[in-house]
Amino acid sequence: MNQVKLIGNLGKDAETKTFSSGAKKTNFSLATTERYTNKRGETVTDTQWHTIFYWGQSFDAIEPELKKGANLTIIGKLLYNRYTDKEGKTRYITEILAQEILITAKTQPVAAAPVSANTNSDYLPF
Repeated sequence: MNQVKLIGNLGKDAETKTFSSGAKKTNFSLATTERYTNKRGETVTDTQWHTIFYWGQSFDAIEPELKKGANLTIIGKLLYNRYTDKEGKTRYITEILAQEILITAKTQPVAAAPVSANTNSDYLPF
């Protein structure tokens, strides 16, 4: 089974492109950060960037919340693609097709209270 789960923060606002057929594709980058102590007792922070996308209108309700800094949990599958750049070189990219998205924290910390179940932070399957 090809499945990945990531918890991280949006690096920039999500961008949605609507095609002439009416199909929609939304892209965003997600930063995941791991902190640990190395052998010398130093705290090390390791941040990895992931390219996430989804197709369709399943996440329209939460799209306004997909802003830089939002904390998300993504469940999806890994896709490996290749393309040829302008110089004719073959490039490889790893992307994640989001199948489920959970907004786990608001972008703007208005209050320390948990988000209620009737907001756009509900768990929304793709």
